[in-house]
Amino acid sequence: MNSIKSRLLVQPDFSQPQYLTVTPEIAGWEHLTFGAVQLEREKEWSFDTSVNEFALVILGGVCDVMTNTETFRRAGSRCDVFHGLPTALYFSRNTTILIKAVSDSLDFAFGYAKAKEDHPTRLIKPEDVSIELRGGENASRQINKMIPPGFPCDRLVVVEVYTPSGNWSSYPPHKHDNRILGKKGELLEADLEEIYFYKINKPEGFAYQRIYNDERTLDELILVSNNQLVLSPEGYHPVVSAFGYDSYYLNILAGSDQSLASTDDPAYSWVKQTWKTIDPRLPLVTIEMNRRGE
Repeated sequence: MNSIKSRLLVQPDFSQPQYLTVTPEIAGWEHLTFGAVQLEREKEWSFDTSVNEFALVILGGVCDVMTNTETFRRAGSRCDVFHGLPTALYFSRNTTILIKAVSDSLDFAFGYAKAKEDHPTRLIKPEDVSIELRGGENASRQINKMIPPGFPCDRLVVVEVYTPSGNWSSYPPHKHDNRILGKKGELLEADLEEIYFYKINKPEGFAYQRIYNDERTLDELILVSNNQLVLSPEGYHPVVSAFGYDSYYLNILAGSDQSLASTDDPAYSWVKQTWKTIDPRLPLVTIEMNRRGE
C-alpha cells in the first residue's frame, strides 16, 4: 500500500475553468466521464450531451441554466457544500446546455455516460433531496440523494456524502465490481464505476481512502486533499476523515445497472452489529442553511 503518485488520484488544475476532468480513457473504464468547473460572474460554459445522459451538481453559487428546450433561472442556493443541500439537474441525450454564473463565483460538477433511452429533464431542488444518516458510532455519515436508484434515467447514480471529523465512511468496506444475480433473479451486486470528488471544510484538512480487491492485486492507501478526486474502478473503498476536519465527497456512478447494489468485505461486515447510535453531530448540512442563506 502507498499514497505516492497513485494513478487513482486526480489532481485539480485551476489554470482553466474546468479544473478536473476524468474520461474513460484516463480512468481505464467504459462508461463514466466527470468534470468540475469554476466560473466568475457572467462567465459561461456550454456542452452538448449528444448520445449521453448528463447530471449536473451545483457545489456552490448560483447560475442560469439554458437548454434547447428549457431555462432554469437562478439555480443553486448554497455558497459551498458545507452550507446547505444541493441543487442538481438531469439532462437526457441530444440536449445543448449553457450555464452562466450569476453569483460572484460558481462551482459545479458533472458526470455523464452513454444512454440507450431518453428521459425527462429534471431540476432537483434542495427540498427534493432525500437525506439518509447511515452507519453508527464513529462510522456515521450523511448521504444526500439527488439521483438515487430508481430515478428515471439509464445508468447514472449521484449522491453526496458528509463524514464528520474523525469518522469512517463507506464502511464497512464494500465493492460493486461484479454483476451478481440471486436465485430469483434479484440484483445482489452491480458492476459500477465510481468517482469520489472531495471537499474538506478547512484548506489544510485531509482524508484517507483505501482501494483494494480480494486478491490484493490492487491495494492502495491514498491521501486526499480539498478538490482532489479518487477513482474507484474496482474493489473495496473505505474512507476516513482526519480528526478536526469534516469531509465531503460527491459520488457519481455508472455501470451495469442504475443501482447501488454492493457486497461488504466479509472480514469487516461484523462491525454493523456493534452500532447502537448515530453520531449526534449529524446531519452536518440541512435545508435550513439554504433558507437562511448561510
